[in-house]
Amino acid sequence: MAERSVPLIVVDAANVVGSVPDGWWRDRRGAAERLRDALAAGAETGVAGWAPPVEVVMVVEGAARGVEPVPGVRVEAAAGSGDDAIVDVVRAAAGRRCLVVTADRELRRRVGELGAEVVGPRAVRGGPTDGHS
Repeated sequence: MAERSVPLIVVDAANVVGSVPDGWWRDRRGAAERLRDALAAGAETGVAGWAPPVEVVMVVEGAARGVEPVPGVRVEAAAGSGDDAIVDVVRAAAGRRCLVVTADRELRRRVGELGAEVVGPRAVRGGPTDGHS
């Protein structure tokens, strides 16, 4: 766990992976691993426009469970709902600057109520970060 003064970036892996129709559904775990690796590379230079140091947590669910963490990216496997797991991670970070990467409207509302900032998948995939990606 990183120091509480280091911003936390929580990535909704299923939502981000699913934002681009690149065949991810044929290998959900592989798609999540590719996202994790891209996030790890960005953790050193900045993620979603946030300069380092940052702590990155990628929440996976379903077929992507079992994706291992790598230096720079902690992977949390949701026991049930990925959205609920993301809310739990944000809640545990109370008082810490937090960014959630998702386009899911209900999840955006839930984490926003906890004080998190939210950007859309393009923030980690390239393109505008207005949350409607």
